[in-house]
Amino acid sequence: MGKLLGLPPLASQEGAEVDKLIIYVHYLMIALFIGWLGYFAYALFRFHRSRNPKADYLGVRGHASNYIEILVVLAEAFLLLGVAVPMWAKTVKFPDEKGATVIQIVAQQFDWNVRYPGKDGVFGKQDMKFVSSDNTFGVDPADPNGKDDIVDMTKIHVVVDKPVIAYISSKDVIHSFKIIDMRVTQDAIPGMRIAIHFTPNKIGTYQINCAQLCGQGHANMSRGQLIVQSQQDFDDWMKAQKPVGGGGGTSFD
Repeated sequence: MGKLLGLPPLASQEGAEVDKLIIYVHYLMIALFIGWLGYFAYALFRFHRSRNPKADYLGVRGHASNYIEILVVLAEAFLLLGVAVPMWAKTVKFPDEKGATVIQIVAQQFDWNVRYPGKDGVFGKQDMKFVSSDNTFGVDPADPNGKDDIVDMTKIHVVVDKPVIAYISSKDVIHSFKIIDMRVTQDAIPGMRIAIHFTPNKIGTYQINCAQLCGQGHANMSRGQLIVQSQQDFDDWMKAQKPVGGGGGTSFD
């Protein structure tokens, strides 16, 4: 459905519902535009001064406008209750983390930091007091669960046809994590960790944008990439990475 609006090809399972809502809203706006434009043209003709030399202070006597307004309300109620609310209900229902790729994303001026749990599948403990230029995620260096964690920047690796649960936050100002192909957007707010989920269903590389003006280097945030790959390729990539050793520094291997 996204082709009707020139949207990028859909690359996630959940995105179809988003496209559906966008299309339906545009249908309603087109109908309203044509309807009100037609009514305006009719009013100009019907109530032209030459046809009505004397003003009519009583106004409209029929109920056609009331019926049209009721139809518009019903259409909007359908969009809200029939499309938006069910989509919201699905969005707030998160998949089981055991069967998902779980990552943490911290935005900063002007890049994206990403953290993966290591072989043990458990993130090391975090505390704000450990956050520094070398420890973006505030990982407790004494926690053994953090010794095998993987931290990287700019490129985020996930597995095709496997749910992704991402915990979004920010290191400095408000950013907004947006992947148009996945139809996901979430503000990254300092001091908050907000979870999103999506299931990529096409292997490929997709651009990550910042949908919130975050400073003079805002455009540099668009160099972020979501790399969707097979489970084997993802496992091979993980094996090639150097664990941060609990310090939370970034690995560029």
